[in-house]
Parts: sequence; structure tokens; C-alpha cells
Amino acid sequence: MKIRWGFIGCGEVTEKKSGPAFRMVEDSDVVAVMSRRREHAEEYARRHQIARYYTDPYDLIDDPQVNAIYIATPPSTHATYAIMAMKAGKPVYVEKPLAANYEDCCRVNRISEKMGIPCFVAYYRRDLPYFQKVADLLRSGAIGKVINVQIRFSVPPRDLDYNRTNLPWRVIPDIAGGGYFYDLAPHQIDLLQQLFGPIIEAEGYKANRGGLYDTEDTVSACFRFSDGLTGSGSWCFVGSDSAKEDCIELIGDKGRLRYAVFTYSPIVLENGDGHQEFTPENPKVVQLPLIDNVVKHLQGRSICKCDSFSATTVNWVMDKILGKF
Repeated sequence: MKIRWGFIGCGEVTEKKSGPAFRMVEDSDVVAVMSRRREHAEEYARRHQIARYYTDPYDLIDDPQVNAIYIATPPSTHATYAIMAMKAGKPVYVEKPLAANYEDCCRVNRISEKMGIPCFVAYYRRDLPYFQKVADLLRSGAIGKVINVQIRFSVPPRDLDYNRTNLPWRVIPDIAGGGYFYDLAPHQIDLLQQLFGPIIEAEGYKANRGGLYDTEDTVSACFRFSDGLTGSGSWCFVGSDSAKEDCIELIGDKGRLRYAVFTYSPIVLENGDGHQEFTPENPKVVQLPLIDNVVKHLQGRSICKCDSFSATTVNWVMDKILGKF
């Protein structure tokens, strides 16, 4: 069976991270695209040799040539479009996070279960060689029993953050679910839950220290996994250039492991054998391994577990940290 994708949204993420992968996978193609701006949809379709374009998501979902939907819009519309697609009998691949809040994730899951239609979520880092190497090192016992987890992330403001009259959607909670924390922390939290199981307790403090926008720009949190392992995290989105950091550190009883989530800097292992570094190479189109798995799942040739049910716990953790409930 050939999977014929329709894109709802054709922004930056579709240009390099995801879009090309849908045609790199065997028996997969992109046949339609949608943007509310007609000129954008038309230009994108022309540039990528896509047969049809739309300005209304309903029309794209109803297109009989489309049998699977990719949702690449801001999080506030993820649940609505995913539910529309699944009710039309079409499986979904949606950008992370699954939705702008935990409650909407649960809505998506109820429809997916009721209709028997899968909804996959773009936590593509799960399938990248870089993070699989981290998992391999842990499984090998390189640092022994893991006794603590630490997330440390700090970046300076982006240029757009200074434009108060035209702020990026990622710092508008009604669209993004929160600030940059809600955009970036999902990958970190998802990866840790793949390694250590579900986080069952989480709490945090948020603040706005830079005053560039209204939502939080700094977050501190602590959390506990189901087996009792504890962790902490700090995120700052208004730091200085000299204080930039992208690090997850796993402390074990026989060593420690450090790695980055966004910069892919060398994985650092320190234990009784000394200091070692590893630099696994990821594919140029980073979502390719996951999209390949999704397509094979839809064709009955594989099982992809990166679905809405596994993604929902990430939103639960973030909402707990931000005090949403």
C-alpha cells in the first residue's frame, strides 16, 4: 500500500527536518499541502512538485487521494486537526508536543482508541543513532546503576524575542501551550522517559526574568520516575552567550554520562576506564528514521510505538511543572 500524505502546515520544520523524508521512504509520497495563506501554499507546492494545495484543512482531509495526514502547525491546533483526520479514517503524524495541554492529548487518545486509527508524534530523536548510543551505553552498564538525572539548558534570547509588537508564536501560550520551555523541553523529557520509564511525580517553579514577553522564560523542576529514580532540570531562555548550555547528565554508581539534546555535541563517558567521547552520525533529514517506521507501521510491516499514548505523558509532566493543574 502506498501512503499518500497531505501536509497541514508547511512551515520551517517541513523544509529540512521532516518534509523530504516522506518521499525518501519506499511507497510514500506527498500529494497535497495546506496553508491558510494561498500564496504560501501555492509556492510551496510548486517548489516541491506537490500536485495539489489547499487553504482549508477540511478540504485537504477530504481529498480522496490523501490517505494519511501530517500536522505541522503550532500546538494549539494539533488536537483539532488530529481528531478531524482520525474521524475521517486517516492516520496522523503530528509535530511535538502532541497538543498545547494534557487535556487535549487525552481527547486525541480517546478518538484514536474509538476509531482504531493511529496518531503518531514526531519525537524523532528516539530513533536517531546519537540517542541510541546513549541507550546502548546505559544497557552495557558503562556507568552502573543510574542514581540521579540532571537537565541543564540555557540560551540567550532570539532576535525576534525583542520585537514586542510581533513576538514569535512559541512564546504565546494560547498558541504554543507555554513559552520556549513547552517547545524544547518535550524532547528532553520524552528521551528520559524512553530510558527510565514514566515520570510519576513532577513539580516546578517558573519565572519571567527577562521581561521580553509575558510567559515564563526560566523554569526549575524536580521529578521522580516510577522506579524511584529522581531528577532535576533548569531551563533559561534569556541567558548570556557565555552561559549557553545543552546538557543532560546521568550520574551512576560507576561513572557518569553527559550528552546534548539539540547541539549533538560529543557524548562524554567518564568511569573507571577513563574519559571517552562518542560522536554518532545522524541522518541529514533527522526525522527520516521515525517517518520510515511510521510508514512501515501503516503498511503492516513494523510496529511504531511513538504514538499519541506514549507522547501524552510528556504533556502531563510539563503541565505539572508549569502548575497548570
